[in-house]
Amino acid sequence: MSEYTYTLPGVTGDWEIVIGMEVHAQVASKSKLFSGSATEYGAAPNTQVSLVDAAMPGMLPVINSYCVEQAVRTGLGLNAKINEYSRFDRKNYFYPDLPQGYQISQFQFPVVGEGEIECERDDGSIFVVGIERLHLEQDAGKSIHDLDPNATYVDLNRSGVALMEIVSRPHIRSPEEAAAYMKTLRTIVRYLGTCGGDMEKGQMRADVNVSICKPGAYEKFRETDDFSHLGTRCEIKNVNSMRFIMQAIEYEARRQIEIVEEGGKVDQETRLFDANKGVTRSMRSKEEAHDYRYFPCPDLLPLEIPATRIAEIKAELPELPADKRKRFVASLGLNEYDASVLAADKDRADYFETVAEGRDAKLAANWVNNELFGRLNKEGLDITDSPVSAQQLGELIDLISSDVISGKIGKDVFEIVWSEGGSPKQIVEDRGLKQVTDTGAIETVIDQLIADNPNQAAQVKDKPKAMGWFVGQVMKAMQGKANPKAVNEILRKKLGIG
Repeated sequence: MSEYTYTLPGVTGDWEIVIGMEVHAQVASKSKLFSGSATEYGAAPNTQVSLVDAAMPGMLPVINSYCVEQAVRTGLGLNAKINEYSRFDRKNYFYPDLPQGYQISQFQFPVVGEGEIECERDDGSIFVVGIERLHLEQDAGKSIHDLDPNATYVDLNRSGVALMEIVSRPHIRSPEEAAAYMKTLRTIVRYLGTCGGDMEKGQMRADVNVSICKPGAYEKFRETDDFSHLGTRCEIKNVNSMRFIMQAIEYEARRQIEIVEEGGKVDQETRLFDANKGVTRSMRSKEEAHDYRYFPCPDLLPLEIPATRIAEIKAELPELPADKRKRFVASLGLNEYDASVLAADKDRADYFETVAEGRDAKLAANWVNNELFGRLNKEGLDITDSPVSAQQLGELIDLISSDVISGKIGKDVFEIVWSEGGSPKQIVEDRGLKQVTDTGAIETVIDQLIADNPNQAAQVKDKPKAMGWFVGQVMKAMQGKANPKAVNEILRKKLGIG
């Protein structure tokens, strides 16, 4: 764990930021939390709504046990305590897209308690964020304001969709750390298969709590857990991208610094981030905040999860990204950077492991991280849409490792496979791309080259780096097919270099 301090300058000196996040992650489930309605993204409005979701009289919720197990999986992935007893409550407020007039959530007794996760900053340093709780709740519907100037339309497709609200401790200290935390959380839920993590589809969104304090105050808070050492926090609701999270925190912190330094007082309030203007604006003040009047949901029995079932779920968990990264370094000999890039996404990690199986892991990582990811990024493609399969790339690496082709020719073959498909081995065979390893043929070319350039050959003894020109000429004469190692060895011998 490295020491890390992020400060913002003010008129009266430096300020530090304190951030806590409440992340809403949509549970990966084909049906909703309390009904059998579908949850597919992009369906026509109001086509995935049951009588329960629409809050028709007499309709009772029935808990989706799969969603509960998904929450347990996520809690275990966050190194958190799983509560064998939890309870659903009614959170009462009125809004047009909440047909019941209340949301079924968890308040006093969440399904998941305290945990912590390791996150990685851009420079590779690690910081730890405490998790306060994870609770299950149902989503509301969606109000649509731009279809008619005089009316608001309501789509209830999302009404009742299962959400996990993951609440962090205020252990995040900069916009960069907030984005890193969100990325780590998204990677974990994707590895676990408990949330798709697609922020553009609304599968993950964050409420970001921001406050400021003078240097030294945060350390006192950590020692005492006394929030009076910190400034008044403001909550920025429903931020749906890493970039917007960073921009919202930066703006909000500077806004609070300006208020305090001018002798004012920060009001505890809920704010929205305007992505077009890059500013936060007030949504509602503390005085106007809802009295949610939580009470136990009378339609649902408390959840009781047997310890044996929790143990079974834990035994079924996949290897998580932090463990995978460490294994790539310890067992495969990769450097921290390559291991981190490869482990950051499950699909990428799976692709790499298929390529690396039974091969030189460092060479495999080099090809996957540089050639493949570079080309995918250029084309705006995801690893799952790669025109070059893991099997094809593995076959290409085998051709390089066995000196059938050089690394340079390998790049040409990669381009052919990317554009046209096919077996790298067959492409090399059909197009005559095999390396020339016949030392006699290489010697003939080198002898002729030295005979034609006696002055340059004589200079090489004094300036060994000048041999590079000869290497280039040999490769050119042999259309890049000469084995570079053999060329270098024969040249050294012929030119009299040690």
